Amino acid sequence: MMDNLRAASNHVVLKILLGLIILSFVLTGVGNYLIGGGGDYAAKVNGDEISRAQLERAYNNERSRQQQMLGEQFSQLASNEGYMQQMRQQALSQLVDETLLDQYVKELSIGISDDQIKQAIFNQQAFQTNGKFDNAKYNGLIGSMGFTADQYAEALRKQLATQQLINAVANTDFMLKGETDKLVGLVSQQRQIRQATLDVNALAAKQSASDDEINQYYQQHKNSFMAPEQFRVSYIKLDAASMQTAASDADIQSWYDQHKADYSQPQRSRFSVIQTKTQADADAVLAQLKNGGDFAALAKEKSIDPISARKGGDMGWLEPSTTPDELKNAGLTQKGQLSGVIKSSVGYLIARLDDLQPEQVKPLAEVRDAVAEKVKQEKAVDAFYKLQQKVSEAASNDNESLVGAEQAANVKATETGWFSRDNVPQDLDFDQVKQAIFNGGLTGANGAPGSNSDIISVDGDRAFVLRISEHKPEAVKALDEVKGQIADTLKHDKAEQQAKAQADKILADLKAGKQDALTAAGLSFGESKTVDRNTQDPVAQAAFNLPQPEKDRPSYGVSEDMQGNVVLVALDKVTVGSMPQGQIEQMVKGVTQNNAQIAFEALLQNLRKEAKIKYGAAAQMQ
Repeated sequence: MMDNLRAASNHVVLKILLGLIILSFVLTGVGNYLIGGGGDYAAKVNGDEISRAQLERAYNNERSRQQQMLGEQFSQLASNEGYMQQMRQQALSQLVDETLLDQYVKELSIGISDDQIKQAIFNQQAFQTNGKFDNAKYNGLIGSMGFTADQYAEALRKQLATQQLINAVANTDFMLKGETDKLVGLVSQQRQIRQATLDVNALAAKQSASDDEINQYYQQHKNSFMAPEQFRVSYIKLDAASMQTAASDADIQSWYDQHKADYSQPQRSRFSVIQTKTQADADAVLAQLKNGGDFAALAKEKSIDPISARKGGDMGWLEPSTTPDELKNAGLTQKGQLSGVIKSSVGYLIARLDDLQPEQVKPLAEVRDAVAEKVKQEKAVDAFYKLQQKVSEAASNDNESLVGAEQAANVKATETGWFSRDNVPQDLDFDQVKQAIFNGGLTGANGAPGSNSDIISVDGDRAFVLRISEHKPEAVKALDEVKGQIADTLKHDKAEQQAKAQADKILADLKAGKQDALTAAGLSFGESKTVDRNTQDPVAQAAFNLPQPEKDRPSYGVSEDMQGNVVLVALDKVTVGSMPQGQIEQMVKGVTQNNAQIAFEALLQNLRKEAKIKYGAAAQMQ
């Protein structure tokens, strides 16, 4: 069994299942794995407690994830007490499943070695820079998640053990060769068909629709003939990009002087460290270094930090913001300078300053073009906002037209044609602008012009002032406007009914052995063609629902083609096709993956069924 575990495959469905566990592991943090609860609790699973803090952490992280994903829509969902309670119960259910899997892993004695943990850390892309492991990034990321190196390794050990369990379940499923052959034969099957088409449009051309029929249809389907609400809008558009002017030398110099930090690289330091568990160990290492010991060799041999030890203690380049406080406070100022023993949160450290890079500032000549562009943009934005204020005041003072706003902006307002919510002019196609037009606040009574809008700002430093010139409310179209459309619909419906009735009669005759039924109807079957299950055609799909033909006697059926015509289908022959070996393997893999998912879900259900799960008061807290 352990061989199967170590030979874990990369099934997609298993990655999804494992991803759920990893996601919870990352979101809920180390606390879910390393802390217990006290007093109040959410649940006890076979005696192992899920604390209220663990549930709150999982619930709040899921809430934050959905809020980030759904945006404004989430605020509506959050007001629904039932939805939020369901989210809380799902978070608790996930924690229960994690606990059950962890217990089962322990029962099976699935173990993860230190080497496997190290390799998993080195292979994690989140800890890499340009495809190589980055120790500084690793320390920064696990620190931001609230982990120490030992805590992260312990949580990762649990995750990898669970992964082995999932892969072990997956590797138990397989397909026999006979089963595979039958499935291949069924999937690759081909069918030879002929078809005779009853042209519905040709039949519709021979139909008629009376005024009474048209009027009756109109009265019964008025809601299908609604003219949408329509608008005509006058608007003034302001654009900061059009207001850019040249930047003077004085403006460029002033901006550069105020923003030198944007063109600077801060001082960087490069340290090497050796980490030990005890001060005695650190003292011994320090004594060896002072007696000429090789730092890199001692780091590889003595340091308990697997990441930096692998690189001879090298921590890489660190900026002030990423340098640990222990190193900042070590008083190292000269290259090659060695620290004393430093007590830290992870044990004891000995550090060496390997190199220093002073702060570097790019000269103005090197960044002049970029600074000039910044100056132009800022000046344009300043002028843009001043113009906004001026136009806004003019539009407010003269609220019955845009004349005053036109004068303030020194542009002529643009007038649209009629449009509805479904065909807003491209220049006005912004959510903020559409909301102002369609929310009813700018519409006058009985279709009359309303008031001017306030300034409406949109992305890209653009703004609008607008007014609704004319408005037509939603209304039922007059019968004369839709009479021709209704007549065409009635004719088509009659033709379709006629075609289906004729096809059903011919089908019955063909099944009774009357082969001249088609000729009598002025129809004939076309040339034979071969179709398979992948043919994107409703007629072909209908052919696979027909029974297999008897010798020299086709099977018959009725279908519709993609143009809506009624089609008689003759199935002459069924053959077994072939499939490339690679495609067969992919198909078998898909089936076994699906079965693996079912097996894993069954495992969880069985673990839940046999477990003693007791829910505490925290499970219901809001």
